[in-house]
Amino acid sequence: MNDVSPPPRAPHKPITLGFLIFPGFPMACLTSAIEPLRAANEISGEQAFCWQILAETDGPIASSAGVSFAPDLRLSEANDLDHLFFVASPDGNFNDPGKANAALQRHLRRGGKVGAFSGGIFPLARSGLMADQPMSVHWCYEAAFQAEFPQIEILQTVMSDEGSCQTASGAAAVFDLMLNHIEARLGAAITTETACWFQHPFVRGASVQQKLPALGNAVSNDMLPAKVAQAIEIFAQNIETPIQISAVAEAIHMSSRSLERSFKRATGQSPLKYYRQMRMKEARQLVLYGQDAVTSIAYMVGYSSPAAFQRHYREIFGTSPQKERQAKTSLRITDDSVLPSM
Repeated sequence: MNDVSPPPRAPHKPITLGFLIFPGFPMACLTSAIEPLRAANEISGEQAFCWQILAETDGPIASSAGVSFAPDLRLSEANDLDHLFFVASPDGNFNDPGKANAALQRHLRRGGKVGAFSGGIFPLARSGLMADQPMSVHWCYEAAFQAEFPQIEILQTVMSDEGSCQTASGAAAVFDLMLNHIEARLGAAITTETACWFQHPFVRGASVQQKLPALGNAVSNDMLPAKVAQAIEIFAQNIETPIQISAVAEAIHMSSRSLERSFKRATGQSPLKYYRQMRMKEARQLVLYGQDAVTSIAYMVGYSSPAAFQRHYREIFGTSPQKERQAKTSLRITDDSVLPSM
């Protein structure tokens, strides 16, 4: 029998992704998006994906790591994108919101999808175009995002694909989101090989929950003993209105003394100290990434006395909330030092 080769596969139009960068954007998210797409093209032998780096204006844009990227196009010049992703820190804003929104609306009218990586959810939400879409929010931004956008449903998954909006909570989640795009276009075999190129051990889907670090410990919350994890979940639900430790113990069917012992074995801390640190951690998110006054933040994390809040904040973080907020702003304005964007 003669071997008959199958006819060559008809080329498909490449899927075009635009990455809209803002000053101080997380570089890891940008590279985690582009590199798997590049590898998939190489492995498959076809130009399945192409991409463009966009910005609101001309000129290099400095990332959070101080590395600058020159955009290929201005946002207003972008045409025929299939996906447009915001890549920003939480304080990303448009200089001309009206002009930017007009460009975004043109993109949506053409059938394009919009999304965001990490802190890019903030300028995307500020645009008002995705107000009815749930978004995956990185755990370190959750308090600030909830305070600024209480009407938007927060998802604690690593990523989300809701209607015309795709969001990824951090750089590794961006990589997973791109692998999902690769699988949809090129199939599971190419996706697996792409993941293996980067020694990415598994491909996470949109239903996977984010990992949260246990405070002062080398494990994540899901690795803690069940009763301790349950107590922490109750703490998390009672940040603004603190709950008594005895009430928490009763809710999980333990004595206060047993809960104390279990907490110290698992975390090295008492339940009360751990709970206070959780409240302070949320306060710090609001200080760094939110817009509320420090006095308001004190009330938002359960302090009736702003003075007590300031004292505990200084004890834990070694500085006042005002100085920490000023230092962050100063860093963003005066130099390219590493900024706290994921």
